[in-house]
Amino acid sequence: MTDRHLISVLLENSSGALSRVVDLFSARGYNIDSLTVAATEKPGVSRMTIVLRGTNESVEQISKQLHRLIDVIKVQDLVEHEYLERELLLLKVSAVGRDRDELMRIAQIFRARIVDVGQTIYTIEVTGERGKLDAFIRTVDPSLILETVRTGICGISRGERCLKA
Repeated sequence: MTDRHLISVLLENSSGALSRVVDLFSARGYNIDSLTVAATEKPGVSRMTIVLRGTNESVEQISKQLHRLIDVIKVQDLVEHEYLERELLLLKVSAVGRDRDELMRIAQIFRARIVDVGQTIYTIEVTGERGKLDAFIRTVDPSLILETVRTGICGISRGERCLKA
């Protein structure tokens, strides 16, 4: 049975490091559902969050192979313990006439923010778990959606547990 996994990887922020990690997944036939990478609190170290589906055994194997990459510092499967995950959605919508009020109401229900207002357009920011973002998109009239941008998932362990270099 394949399960959803969030692999958190600390790696040196060096040229080609991201490419080597992605190549490892590709070479083994794994599809990455989501990938985010950004700098951490430590200079020269980035944190990568990879979402994929696989068996516990296959994900454990790929984690071991990640450890062998020269740029990788630490690897952790976040789903092994309690964790938080978030994603950011920016949705540009046509907002004319009565649609403006309806879009404001929907944004309020989902605790979203209208971050840009034009004469005929709103850009709405929604953060939360993937299901919340999907539900928001389904709630908005599809004919109003002009553009959608999603960041991908980032995750962090709950409580005292930390992934540090």
